[in-house]
Amino acid sequence: MQGDTLVIKHLNTLLAGELTAIDQYFIHSRMYENWGYAKLYERISHEVHDEMSHADALIKRILFLEGTPNLSVREPLNVGCDVPEMLKNDLALELSVVTQLREVMAYCESVRDFQTREILLKMLEDTEHDHAHWLEQQLGLIEKVGLANYLQTQMGGQSS
Repeated sequence: MQGDTLVIKHLNTLLAGELTAIDQYFIHSRMYENWGYAKLYERISHEVHDEMSHADALIKRILFLEGTPNLSVREPLNVGCDVPEMLKNDLALELSVVTQLREVMAYCESVRDFQTREILLKMLEDTEHDHAHWLEQQLGLIEKVGLANYLQTQMGGQSS
């Protein structure tokens, strides 16, 4: 099915954001693992898989619309130097994705591409309710209990 060329362009922009998130979460997860924060490693490693699922959905939709997915574009990574900075950088990335998703959803609605809008709505719900909310919770916990206490709670679990 021939899709709207601007929808395809927007989907490729969103794809670049998801690929950037995969890369940023991946390096952060490995840093957490290296530092012994197994719980953070496990959670952020899970986020890598969620972002891969989002990227996969975008790629499939672009192909369905007879576009070409561009997997070579990424936004600049914002790799943190410590846990609070890493969480803040990941949250900033997620909030940027939320803004982009809303804009693309509005455009999709304006051109009556309701199926693409529906796909993006599921991604928006996941991004807002799971990813961004969890990151906000972690930053709130650091503020409430202090960094040292927070980090102590992140050391349990098994990492490989």
